[in-house]
Amino acid sequence: MLHRRQFLVATAAAATLPAPFVQAQSTTTIRMGALKLIHSIAPHFYEKFTPAGYKVDVVPFESPTEGKNAVVTKSVDFGMFGIAAALLGAAAGEPVVVIASACNKGMAVVAGKNSPIASIKDLKGKRVAIWPGSTQEVFILERLRMEGMTVKDITPVRISFSEMHLALARGDVDAYVGAEPGPGVSLASGIGKIVEYPYGTAMGALNMIFGAHRDTLAQKPEMVKVILDIHRKASDFAMANRAEMVAMAVAKLGQKRDAIEASAPNVDLTWRFGETEIGQSKTYAQHMLELKQIKQLPDFSAFFDTRFVTELARNA
Repeated sequence: MLHRRQFLVATAAAATLPAPFVQAQSTTTIRMGALKLIHSIAPHFYEKFTPAGYKVDVVPFESPTEGKNAVVTKSVDFGMFGIAAALLGAAAGEPVVVIASACNKGMAVVAGKNSPIASIKDLKGKRVAIWPGSTQEVFILERLRMEGMTVKDITPVRISFSEMHLALARGDVDAYVGAEPGPGVSLASGIGKIVEYPYGTAMGALNMIFGAHRDTLAQKPEMVKVILDIHRKASDFAMANRAEMVAMAVAKLGQKRDAIEASAPNVDLTWRFGETEIGQSKTYAQHMLELKQIKQLPDFSAFFDTRFVTELARNA
């Protein structure tokens, strides 16, 4: 009887204490979609800068479209993906909104190391690997136009980004328009050389954006502010500590260190998104429309929401 009374007293006392599971329930989990690319390595540094009461789960995706679709279906709260994927969704009426930047640059035109190809004009009559519907396709077609050429002046070959380096090594193509770490792999292996980083168009170095569902902005503004502050700090940290960015990319992406080290200088992790980036995005959208990648321009007033990142920049 004594033992039973002691048990009841102990149980009653325990009930007055904060239970561990109650504390766990008070933590807000943010689901962050990220591509398996060095362009999208910043979320893997988020843990360093996540404030008390929050936890960020990084959800990996293979393609920009998958990442964008996850935001649209609310499988994740936020996501990083290419401006092309974002525009494709918005032009189709999907509630995807650009709220910040994620990464600029990260692309290159690559030819064989001993190839006579030294400029965009030298691509005339050559077999060039291009992934249809990609950001890189829009950039190379604009660069060709700027040089007085069209896609008819080259032989475009449909090859995925992950296969471009191997296709160049085998001699299946003379050049490719790729995404990092492909160009870095070609440089590090001695197979390729850079013909051009195609950032001299009106689209600048625009590449990946930070997107959210329209409902999230309306219903969870505090979460938006928290994640963007984390994103800012993580992006700035990675850019200021290249060695740690390389180490993280090697650990998370399974790429060889020499290839990542060659890729890293061609990747700018970013967060600011203002009038310049909006203008570049609109130019990009117009090119997509002309290429018939989209049937209509999106409603830009709904597609961009920079109030959160503007406030962040003001207080940074």
